[in-house]
Amino acid sequence: MSYKIPMGPYHPALEEPYKLDLICTGETVTDAKLHIGFNFRGIEHLAETRNYIQVIALMERVCGICSNIHTLTLCQAMEGLTTLTPPPRAQYIRVVMAELERLHSHVLWAGIAAKLMGFKTMFMTCFELREKVMDILQAISGNRVNYSMNRVGGVNRDIDDPQAVLKMIDALEAEMVRTVIPIFTTSSTARSRCKGIGVLTHEKAISCGVVGPVARASGVGQDIRKAAPYAAYGEMEFDVPVQPDGDVKARLLVRALEIMESCKILRQALTKLPPGELFIGDGKFDFTKMATTTSTSRVEAPRGEVMYSVSWKEGSRNPARVHVRTPTFAVMPAIRWMVLGARLADTPLIQASIDPCYSCTDR
Repeated sequence: MSYKIPMGPYHPALEEPYKLDLICTGETVTDAKLHIGFNFRGIEHLAETRNYIQVIALMERVCGICSNIHTLTLCQAMEGLTTLTPPPRAQYIRVVMAELERLHSHVLWAGIAAKLMGFKTMFMTCFELREKVMDILQAISGNRVNYSMNRVGGVNRDIDDPQAVLKMIDALEAEMVRTVIPIFTTSSTARSRCKGIGVLTHEKAISCGVVGPVARASGVGQDIRKAAPYAAYGEMEFDVPVQPDGDVKARLLVRALEIMESCKILRQALTKLPPGELFIGDGKFDFTKMATTTSTSRVEAPRGEVMYSVSWKEGSRNPARVHVRTPTFAVMPAIRWMVLGARLADTPLIQASIDPCYSCTDR
């Protein structure tokens, strides 16, 4: 006999409001239906009432974890409208901030995954590492969440002490190698809760169009930083971690390996940080005279590809349209295939393994 169990929209296993209707036979999930739209804020509409400076502050609040990535993508799109090219130092600082945010996001997710496994010692270890990253972000920007680093044509703040960032990177990398990766890959707790759970096959990952670590954990080696380099990524040497198994363990391992690659990128960017200006021009741009009326930008966020499309109407200081496609929007339909055949008790961890951000998807 089949029965339906609703998970959400408000549930202890969910970080944000959304709903999974799970169809179960006994303890086995036979189907699932996802519902979103519980946190709609109307940000895209509000963007039409803001000028080019105000809209940056607005879009930084799309997501609390990936705030810098959203302003980076938006500013790149607006630079496409104005044909501006930020100076080299600004491009390097953008890479540094993007990779620090990736470290923060991945370590935070690892802690949440450990908590859902019942692995609370590992949860505390991950959140201690997260604090180290947030301390550096605060030292650079003055804030732990919304950094206000990006502007059209460059960045607002310099990195005054690269050595302090490098010191944190060394400590984080050492702890990842010494503790986090070995425990997550060898402990009986992690193996029993992650291996073979929530499998998304390579073929299904391609057909669903998933992005980011979820795609790479299913053998799809895509990364915008490599495929379409932006900022200073074209000058960085790094690998794109790929795992073939497509289960929760693979998604965990991909993110852990990406932390190591982010450390490699940060060392290169901070070591080769060029001298020069932080932004181009005097910060005043005439958006009533543009090279084009619509521009798009794609960036590899911690969860995968973010895309912004910005349209400007001639003679106006406000955008006519700002459209955002977040990575969770591309990944969330795959949850249905991940939970098919899974035990009911594993579904909280499976849905968390995509690192969902439904609040930024709903906007």
